[in-house]
Amino acid sequence: MLRSALARAAAMIGVATAAGASDHDGEDWFVADNVLGIFYHELGHALVDIEGIPIFGQEEDAADVFSIFLIDVLFEEETAVDLAYNAAFGFWAEALLSAQEGFETAWWDVHGPDEQRFYNTVCLFYGAAPEDRDDFAADLDLPEERAETCAEEYWLAAESWGGVLDEISERQDGHEIVFASGDGFAADILRDEIAALNADLRLALPLAVSVEACDEPNAFYDPETTEIVFCAEFEDHLRALYRLMEP
Repeated sequence: MLRSALARAAAMIGVATAAGASDHDGEDWFVADNVLGIFYHELGHALVDIEGIPIFGQEEDAADVFSIFLIDVLFEEETAVDLAYNAAFGFWAEALLSAQEGFETAWWDVHGPDEQRFYNTVCLFYGAAPEDRDDFAADLDLPEERAETCAEEYWLAAESWGGVLDEISERQDGHEIVFASGDGFAADILRDEIAALNADLRLALPLAVSVEACDEPNAFYDPETTEIVFCAEFEDHLRALYRLMEP
């Protein structure tokens, strides 16, 4: 199943290139979309902390749900679909890279296996509009047994995270997200996205975002400083994942 889905990803990348986009353009879009998806995941962690949101279950799962939920509610359909494809492909490529490198699944880790995070992403995005996203589910091999529950899974996400977004978008005062430091491609993506979010959202506490060297491809939220750190090394890692899927 893993290699089948990655073959589909490679085929779709090839179609996009044939339609007029260069390989580099496709790579940049993949990186940009995954930078956003990862940022939304870390923003989910930040909101849990800053807004005091109760979480019943793994917080990492809740942050994954927030990321794909935000993609669905913030963007017009065509853009949201492209983002969802690339976010899903990112998880598949991580799984393939782990297999190639001989890494064993860390069952003890707070993050779920990449293959499962892939299916959760596909299911939730499909469940937001099953009548319009059959092709998305079919392209990414979402099993019918799982597809049957996806609309309900999305409803649960909307009931929980939707209420949080409503509250912070209706807040009359509060704090903006601040892009603190960093430069480069990922920093430009984050700076623009933060400006867009600040037009609609106010938080209970200040939140900073920075791009900095970490000696590893990573991103994390630090509750002690209320800061999201996007590691500068992540961009090259994402580009390597894209090339792993090239036809």
